[in-house]
Amino acid sequence: MLTAVIVTLAVGAIAGWLAGLLVQGSGFGLIGDIIVGILGALLASFLFPYFGIALTLGGGILGAIVTAFIGAVILLLIVGLIRKIAS
Repeated sequence: MLTAVIVTLAVGAIAGWLAGLLVQGSGFGLIGDIIVGILGALLASFLFPYFGIALTLGGGILGAIVTAFIGAVILLLIVGLIRKIAS
C-alpha cells in the first residue's frame, strides 16, 4: 500500500513537472506539480477510453507517466484558459 502511494506521487511529480515545462508559465511548484500530475492522470484515465485512445507502451511506469503527462498538459491548458477568461 505504501509503495503504491510512493509510486503514484513519483509518477505525478514527474508528469506534472514535465507538463509544467511544456506549458510555459503554468508551474505550481513541487506540491502543485504533483497534484496537477495526479489529477492529470485521473483526467486522462477517464478521457482516453471515452475517445477510444489506448496507449500501448508496454504498460508499467512508462505508460503511467506518459498518460499522466498528457492529462496534466490538458489540465494545464484548461487552467490557462480559465485564467485568461477570468482576467
